[in-house]
Amino acid sequence: MPWRALPGEVADPYGVWLSEVMLQQTTVAAVRPYFETFLARWPTVRALAAAPLEEVLAAWAGLGYYARARNLHACARTVAEWRGGCFPDTEEGLRQLPGIGAYTAAAIAAIAFGRRAVVVDGNVERVMARLFAVIDPLPGAKPLLVAHADSLTPGERVGDYAQAVMDLGATICTPRNPACGVCAWRDACQALRSGLENDLPAKAAKPERPTRYGLAFWTMRADGAVLLRQRPMDGLLGGMTEVPGTPWRDQPWGLEEAMAQAPLTAEWRMLPGKIRHTFSHFHLEVILAAGKAGPKGAARGIWKRLDQLEGLALPTVMRKVVRLALTKAY
Repeated sequence: MPWRALPGEVADPYGVWLSEVMLQQTTVAAVRPYFETFLARWPTVRALAAAPLEEVLAAWAGLGYYARARNLHACARTVAEWRGGCFPDTEEGLRQLPGIGAYTAAAIAAIAFGRRAVVVDGNVERVMARLFAVIDPLPGAKPLLVAHADSLTPGERVGDYAQAVMDLGATICTPRNPACGVCAWRDACQALRSGLENDLPAKAAKPERPTRYGLAFWTMRADGAVLLRQRPMDGLLGGMTEVPGTPWRDQPWGLEEAMAQAPLTAEWRMLPGKIRHTFSHFHLEVILAAGKAGPKGAARGIWKRLDQLEGLALPTVMRKVVRLALTKAY
């Protein structure tokens, strides 16, 4: 984990909260540099609360699931403004904060405050499914796995126990080829005894991801500035910066029908290639049109020099758009 408490001690609530929010659906390897950057730039919850949302989104760019960044900022402001910079020390209190669900509340309560809380992430689910040979598939089996985790959670040093089981799942009881020979629970593991360790946890079949399509408009002025815009705060990639384009829909776009979405009047031409990106619920394909902006033409958006792009809240899919445009447009 990016944060770590000494055995028998509790960790800093700010560090635990920041780490757990970043780790939602994201690996430790991907999170670590972001966590270190955030702590260096905003070492306290009050410092993070005082930062403009645009700066937080820019620092988060590339980590994905951007609603987490907006909720992170909203939560920091709530804690700073209404609680004097102190986090609630109970699961119930923590769950009242923006972006904190059942798992995150339990993790903070146990690790930062030593409260008895049942901490169940994906790693713990896998350990419990194998330890108790739960053959019912996820997500339906989750309540049973939580009940098993509850039965093992001690009344003391709960934070140490929670971190130990999560680490067990992350490093030994791994999704593929678990290292059962070095597991401290191997003698009690019902899945190992039954030869099911590689088959559990069972998961219900996921529906096939649909594909959506978009067309982005790339234009650069004579001074080297490119046209961008901010996405609405609500919805996917809310508040992030993007290359202007069409809505994303179920059918591919043609250039002629996309003209109503163009951010300015120009002679647009299609560029070769396309961008492919996968979100949690769908695949996305984006094609690119390039146009030359006139010196005085009105445009819907903001102009930024190429050397300014690194500091903007450009999500990964838009960084792909920029790379393709710079490769194919000139």
